[in-house]
Amino acid sequence: MRDALHAEWTKLRTTSGPALLIVAAVALTVAVSAAVAAGVSYTAGTSQDLAKISLTGIYLGQAVIAIFAVLAVSAEYSTGMIRTTLTAMPRRSTLLAAKAIVITTLVLAAGSLAVLACVLAGRLLLQGNGFTPAHGYRVLSLAEASTLRAAGGSVLYLVLIALLSLGIALALRDSATAIGVVLALLYLFPIVAAAVSNIHWWRHLQQIGPMTAGLAIQTTTGVDRLPIGPWAGLGVLACWATGAMLIGALSLQLRDA
Repeated sequence: MRDALHAEWTKLRTTSGPALLIVAAVALTVAVSAAVAAGVSYTAGTSQDLAKISLTGIYLGQAVIAIFAVLAVSAEYSTGMIRTTLTAMPRRSTLLAAKAIVITTLVLAAGSLAVLACVLAGRLLLQGNGFTPAHGYRVLSLAEASTLRAAGGSVLYLVLIALLSLGIALALRDSATAIGVVLALLYLFPIVAAAVSNIHWWRHLQQIGPMTAGLAIQTTTGVDRLPIGPWAGLGVLACWATGAMLIGALSLQLRDA
């Protein structure tokens, strides 16, 4: 396993694409979160979820993470490098485990950095926009259990998105197709839900969508009114990721390079 991990890390480290995507994911996530936090102002009589506002950038940053995870796999198929990889590491289960560990470790580190920066930006900007204790808002802090859950859950969310993308990339092997499928899974559910007038079906779409369910983890106010609970929603995304990884693993085992 050590050799497999070293090989996968070397492949990602020695190509510029993955590093640029990781940097772009962090930068985009923080920039969008900061822009949203800067644009929201306190209005008497309204209630805002400060933690969720501060983590808004995850909605776009996840797309870059998905592309990173897909390309980390499908690029080998498009160049034919996968044949060399399988020759050097004939145990395909070990290869898959190594890829998953390296990719999720990088996403975990990048996600942690992005989320911490988002919370810090939100803390500074939202206070300046009137969300202060004087107006009934507590200072945004990871010392608060709900804020810590939203922040930590957002990092786990990005890790699960990476695993979902990895599994789909292994199953489809084509970069453009895999990226299209992942982004459709993430963003199509909320679009369809917005077009549905039946509250019963709207609720179910929110509960089963990988993004809509998974991002429930960010909510810190009005949790009882959510279509699905924060941890249950993250569990739904975990099921999507597990299913994708199982299909991808089966495809890796049964199909030729």
